[in-house]
Amino acid sequence: MIRIANAPCSWGVLEFGMEGETSDYRTVLAEMKETGYEGTELGDWGFMPTDPKELRAALDSFGLEMLGAFVPVALSDRSAHEKGIAVGVETAKLLAKAGYPEAKIVLADDNGTVPARVSNAGRVHRGLALDADGWSALRDGAVQFAKTIRDETGLRTAFHHHCGGYVETPGEIEKLLVSTPADTLGLVLDMGHYQFGGGYPEAAIELFWDRIIHVHYKDCSADIAAKSRERGWDYFESLRNGVFCELGQGAVDFPAITERLRGHGFDGWIVVEQDVLPGMGSPKECARRNRDYLASLGL
Repeated sequence: MIRIANAPCSWGVLEFGMEGETSDYRTVLAEMKETGYEGTELGDWGFMPTDPKELRAALDSFGLEMLGAFVPVALSDRSAHEKGIAVGVETAKLLAKAGYPEAKIVLADDNGTVPARVSNAGRVHRGLALDADGWSALRDGAVQFAKTIRDETGLRTAFHHHCGGYVETPGEIEKLLVSTPADTLGLVLDMGHYQFGGGYPEAAIELFWDRIIHVHYKDCSADIAAKSRERGWDYFESLRNGVFCELGQGAVDFPAITERLRGHGFDGWIVVEQDVLPGMGSPKECARRNRDYLASLGL
């Protein structure tokens, strides 16, 4: 059975510190529930309660499930691994102790911190790729992170390819996956990031099906993506201009994607993400329209 969730980023709660003033977590959870969603991700550490009992009570009060938590780590820097893994373990223990053993830890490269990648998000070329040592560090860090999380908490790790980081393009995603064990590191397939990063998400389902353990439904505006390339916007400027638009308004072929997920017997959660920053519109109304769109697809 496919179930539909949303995430705090759809209310402007992002990891970059660029969002300005956002709603408190209780308002966000209440609006998620009111607009028809059944679950959420954690959001930035500290946005929701960090005590397991308090977190569980908060979600139960709105009838929502906890699906996962995003943890960025500068994986190409070996000196960052120990601290990153410690943050991952702390996050995973919170979810496990709160009673969410099926939740995923969503690992990403520390996107948004490498100027060359931020400046060229959506148009990455070969000259911006990691060298052999960087790739080795990234691969080793991701595997060690996932193994440690699994061994200490029982939770699985899903890698999130992300524009503005070192794993953005379809080729970079494939390079990471072929060099890491499938039983250790899964994949979050994020439709909007995959599209903006130069790929076709419906094709990615076929390419990476055996690694996909978490799914993000995010759209990508073809018009804004084109302007980003023409005008040389960085990732954050693209974000502010709405490159990740409402579902059904962009270039991502959600009807085809949904059909392919069903064809593969996908049984899990689809998490809606839109990155609605303050001043870009009403997160609640965007969430409602996104849910209505998914309902039109039979979800």
